[in-house]
Amino acid sequence: MDACGCLSPEKSVHSGGKPKVTSVSGACPTSGALGKRVDTQIVKAMLSVPLNILMAESYRFCAAPDCPTVYYSEDGQQVFIEADLRERVYQKHAEDEDISICYCFQHTARSIGNEIAESGNSTAIAEITAGIKAGQCACDIRNPQGDCCLGNVRAFIKNYSTNLLET
Repeated sequence: MDACGCLSPEKSVHSGGKPKVTSVSGACPTSGALGKRVDTQIVKAMLSVPLNILMAESYRFCAAPDCPTVYYSEDGQQVFIEADLRERVYQKHAEDEDISICYCFQHTARSIGNEIAESGNSTAIAEITAGIKAGQCACDIRNPQGDCCLGNVRAFIKNYSTNLLET
């Protein structure tokens, strides 16, 4: 831990570090941001560490890109960083073209960007929407944020297309 009581990026609570809860209930003990509540099932599905270390019933997802914490217990006593997970987290690496934006259908920034560059648009939203309707989506357990990726995909396409027009 550093002087402010934050976990260093290379340590997670299960490996010995313990953050001090110094902010609002439900706030990330590392960044202070209020994370989105996630079902414990997503935490269990994403962790690559033994599940018998889980101590809480309620967890939150910290999407802050500059914060090493991905999941934390609502009481702030347990923190999991990306090294504890099976997947890299899009929100933590939005600049990485090879990280999944859509974990169910494996769309990356590179694949979507290439499609837009080649054809002028992307079929990712239509493909994801069709997959949801066909019952092929499992964002609740495959996406680290614990819910649908469409918001992330739409925002990426909008930003990418805007930047393409400006250049």
